[in-house]
Amino acid sequence: MAKVKNFKTVFPAVSVPLNDDYTINEPEFRAYLRWMKTFYNKGIQGLVCNGHTGEITGLSRAERKRVVEICSEECGDIMTIISGINCENTIESIEMAKEAKEAGADGILLMPPHMWLRFGMNADAPFEYVKDVAEGADIDIIIHLYPATSKAFYPVETLIKMCKEIDHVKCIKMGTRVTSIYEHDVRLLRQECPDISLITCHDETLCVSWFPGMDGALIGFAGCVPEIICPAREVFANPEKHTLKEAQDWSDRIYHISQAIYGGGQPSGEAHARLKEALVQRGIFSSGLMRKPVLPLNQEEKDWIALGLKNSGMEKVDMSQFQ
Repeated sequence: MAKVKNFKTVFPAVSVPLNDDYTINEPEFRAYLRWMKTFYNKGIQGLVCNGHTGEITGLSRAERKRVVEICSEECGDIMTIISGINCENTIESIEMAKEAKEAGADGILLMPPHMWLRFGMNADAPFEYVKDVAEGADIDIIIHLYPATSKAFYPVETLIKMCKEIDHVKCIKMGTRVTSIYEHDVRLLRQECPDISLITCHDETLCVSWFPGMDGALIGFAGCVPEIICPAREVFANPEKHTLKEAQDWSDRIYHISQAIYGGGQPSGEAHARLKEALVQRGIFSSGLMRKPVLPLNQEEKDWIALGLKNSGMEKVDMSQFQ
């Protein structure tokens, strides 16, 4: 039976383990992906590589393609494989999207050019950018929506236009991070574009961000502690079968490790380093090394992560069966 792409699910944004010389540790990465694959149909039906959690800005173009190849080889038979695209110009974005497709990606997570974060953008530029990449690469797209407080934020009217006029737009990663705007835009998008998947990327307030009835999530967190993300997702995905108390209980359990990794703030380079350290402490990775300029964690930070894992009831994983 042919695989069916699914954009209404939890997508773990997977980390990439590194060797001491900063090269990709392929055997360990494959074992990690095999472990992640065991959560298929338990709330997770896809994964995202080359996201910010996967250090996309620290990887070369060739490495990004190689990461997609590995993910496709290990999980692409059943899971929807999405690759992040981070580029400053349309032509190269199309080229990299084509490379991801050739390597086995089912779709891309299209980030805005980061020059917009500094200088802002023409109001028509985001639509044209997404349209050009969709047509040029002929690939399905998850729109990466940046925070409402940033200059690269797409207004809801722009999102609606993208969804209605660009067939390859299948999903929006709602990274609004201003609750009143988030809920308003989710409700309006539901009304205007009912077939588009809306997923949260609010790792730091995951359960709260699920309350508007989201279709899933795209979070690095799910690649670190899927044992508590998956059952929590079940409660929010099927509220008629559960109680508010169950939702609160899962939120309470997730809270401790969320605080240890994200500290209540948005994901950052340091947060991604803390997440990778959590993977080390769980026995999944052998090293928490990140590509510079992200620096190593100090012992106090490592201890804080250990406490978060303990308080969330997260134990070590036996990886021997996946090696």
